[in-house]
This record gives sequence, C-alpha cells and structure tokens, in this order.
Amino acid sequence: PDEQLDLDDGRWEDIHVVTGALKLFLRELPEPLIPFSHFDKFIAAIKIQDLSLRGRCIRDLVLSLPPAHHDTMKVLFRHLCRVVEHKEENRMSVQSVAIVFGPTLLRPASEEGNMAMHMVFQNQVVEHILNHYGYIFPD
Repeated sequence: PDEQLDLDDGRWEDIHVVTGALKLFLRELPEPLIPFSHFDKFIAAIKIQDLSLRGRCIRDLVLSLPPAHHDTMKVLFRHLCRVVEHKEENRMSVQSVAIVFGPTLLRPASEEGNMAMHMVFQNQVVEHILNHYGYIFPD
C-alpha cells in the first residue's frame, strides 16, 4: 500500500541494492516498459540493415508508445546514459547496461521461441536507444 521508505537507511548506499530494486520494479510491471504489442516491431526494426532506416524506425516506434511508457523510458534512458558516461569508474558500458536492462524492458508476451536469440536483439534495441538517445528523445 502506502509504504514509507527511509532513503537515509544505510542499505540504500549500496548502488547494487538500488539497481536491483529498479530492475525488480520494472520486471514486476504487468506489462514491460516496451509493451508486449511492440515487442515484434522493435525486434524487426533492430534487424533492418540500412542504418538510417533502422534509426528512423526505432525512433518512430518509441514515439508510438503510450505516453506513460514513452515518458518513463525517456527519464530512465537519460539516467542510463549518465551511468554510461561514468563507465571508467563503474565499468558499465553501453553493452553492459543493455545486457542488464534489455530482457527487463523488452520481452515477448510468451516465453516460447528462441530465448537466446531474442536476448541478443533485446540487448541490441536497448543499446541502440542508449547510443541514439538525443535523436530518439529530442528536447
């Protein structure tokens, strides 16, 4: 219900606890941040060979998301871009962040099919959005 969190509590000082809580929150959503209805569209878009066409497709797909999904994604990815800016200290490159968040943000409605193959593309979608944040979310 209306749980009060004390962010001054020492356990929140460990960044892994905070990251784990964020990932758990995103994974427990009834529908992923990228809705099930968009999963196949994003996977198809990331497979497009023509890089500029791929970029436009992914940007348009992000724009087509429901406002709550789009706006949350914008804030989350802005934060993840800041995490990547500090990769020398935190060892979280674009690829690392994509591996951690790809399957959480983007997953098929049913777990059948080639999960390993899906994961490669899920990670590539997250990587693409991180690498092209300014184009996908112009201010």
